[in-house]
This record gives sequence, structure tokens and C-alpha cells, in this order.
Amino acid sequence: MSGRETVTAWRPAARGIHEVLHARFVDHAYPVHTHDTWTLLIVDAGCVRYDLDGREHAASTSTVTLLPPHVPHDGRSVGPEGFRKRVLYLGGEVLDESLVGAAVDQPALRDPLLRRRVGQLHAALAGRGAELEVESRLALIGERATQHLRQAVAAPVLRRDAELACRFRDLLDERLPGTPTLAEAAELLFAHRGHLVRCFSREFGMPPHAYVTGRRVDRARRMLLDGRPAAEVATAAGFYDQSHLSRHFGRMLGVSPSSYARSH
Repeated sequence: MSGRETVTAWRPAARGIHEVLHARFVDHAYPVHTHDTWTLLIVDAGCVRYDLDGREHAASTSTVTLLPPHVPHDGRSVGPEGFRKRVLYLGGEVLDESLVGAAVDQPALRDPLLRRRVGQLHAALAGRGAELEVESRLALIGERATQHLRQAVAAPVLRRDAELACRFRDLLDERLPGTPTLAEAAELLFAHRGHLVRCFSREFGMPPHAYVTGRRVDRARRMLLDGRPAAEVATAAGFYDQSHLSRHFGRMLGVSPSSYARSH
């Protein structure tokens, strides 16, 4: 790899995501290879030319590329400036193997909503977003990508279900400062994961992960005013560590946890 190539890769603790890859390539060209996962790719700069199962395609900044498992493909930059990309390697929990043939025929998905959602998921993963946020965003992405491959893309049904939304909120409250996984909540409430996220968001004006974060910040506020140190408060309120608490606390209240505690 030359000095002009950069790669950041990690395995998140998120069911369905096997690996995350952020990369910039100028000189590198991928030889023909396969993956045992789905490859969900967005390009942030430049353009990638690739052959999939012997047919040539392009991945640009306006598309979402979905490469199926076990199908040979390669990749190289179209221009001398190279390209930047972000990739998610997804398991069968997200996309069913029955969709492989459709993905071979149509790997490039032109859908601004889907692309925005993929970018939001990458931001959540890079910023150590809560597990519920990652799961919620991934559920909506898997649902939308499946619609494309089945050629049944439709606007989300604007159907309210106050009872289901309230039952979900009660479950989230019950588990604080922890949180159930979205898969667990969907099983307990007998609801599809994507529908559960949309239902909650419509009823309460925010996605479930934002609701949980707000409740955790409320807990942290009370503990700080009781005189407990911020490092202890962070984990007791459900955050990873003190820096994770500080980021969300400052975003919500405009001051750091220590400043808030000193004000008392």
C-alpha cells in the first residue's frame, strides 16, 4: 500500500455488522475476490469501476452499492484522483440470501433516503453510538434495501399505533439505565423492528435511541447534584465512560457535567 492509501477498519459490537471499513485509495486496485457477507458501499469522493459476475458497473457518490456474498467482483478508481469509500459488511440477519440474484442484476441503488441512512449509521458507528441507535438505523436500511431488490420500494406507511409505541416506551423505561436490543423488543412486543422504530418516532417525535439518551442524561443530572463524581455517574447512568457522558450531556444542556455539578 502506498502512502496515499489510508484504511480504518473495526468490528463493532452490533449484531448483523461483521466489519466496518473506511478507506481512501488512489493507486490500489482490488483483484477479483469474494466475501462471505453482503457488502454495502457508499462512495464519498471519486468513482469506482468494478466487475460483478462478469458485468461492469460503477459506484459513484450518488448511489448505494450492494454486493452479494460469494459473487466474484473487483474494483478500481475511474480517475487518477482515486476515491474515498465507507463500507459495511453485513450478515444474513440483515439481508436474506434469497436476494442474491437480484443484487447481481442490480447492485447500484439510486436512493437518496437510503444513502442518507447509511451515512447516519456510519456516523453512529464511528461516534460510538448506542446499540439501540445502531440497531434502529440498520433495521431501516435492511428494510429499504430489501424493497429495492424486490422492486417494491414504497414510502413508509404513515400508520400510527399509540398503544405499541407506549408499550415500547414502557419497556425502555423498565430497562433503564440499560436497554433491550431492538431484536429483543420486537420479539417481546410482537412487532417488526422497522415498524417499531417508525411507530415510536411518530408517536413521541424522536427515535427510541434519542429517548433513551435523554432519560440517561436526566439520571446523570440528578446523580451529579447528589454530589457523585462524573466518572461514577457516567456508568451508573448507562453511558460507556465519562467522555461519552460529557458529549451527550453537553449536547443536551450546553455545559459539561462538572460545570453542572459546580452550579449546585
